[in-house]
Amino acid sequence: MEVILREDIDKLGSRGQLVNVAPGFARNFLLPKRLAVPATEANKKIVEQERQAALRREAVEAADAQELAKLLEPTVIEISMKAGENDHLFGSVTVKDIADQLEAKNFHIDRKKIVLAEPIKTLGEFSVPVKLHKQVTTSVKVVVKREE
Repeated sequence: MEVILREDIDKLGSRGQLVNVAPGFARNFLLPKRLAVPATEANKKIVEQERQAALRREAVEAADAQELAKLLEPTVIEISMKAGENDHLFGSVTVKDIADQLEAKNFHIDRKKIVLAEPIKTLGEFSVPVKLHKQVTTSVKVVVKREE
């Protein structure tokens, strides 16, 4: 059965793409969840219009993310933590701590966009990547210092 995807679906296709799937998969999963529509001429026109609108919206979001990246690049975040011997922290600096500090500097960034492989557990300077958009990634300098 041919359907037109309305959303990106892993291992199947992207939005607006015409794909051939098993009738049961379309009938029981894709169509009820509105992830796809049957491939009729009217639906092809509607989905093409939606795809064009999505491309325009995507371009605007990418431009906004690029501007935000330029503002975030010189930002330095200082976090004070208690530390023991060998500059090892009691606790760790997490994504939530970084997001809170960014919020204090009037950058409203979702903490899910901050990419930290593992929490920071030592004193020092770290470059933390922030993925603002699927095409735009910047980094924020995080300085972890000893609390007095």
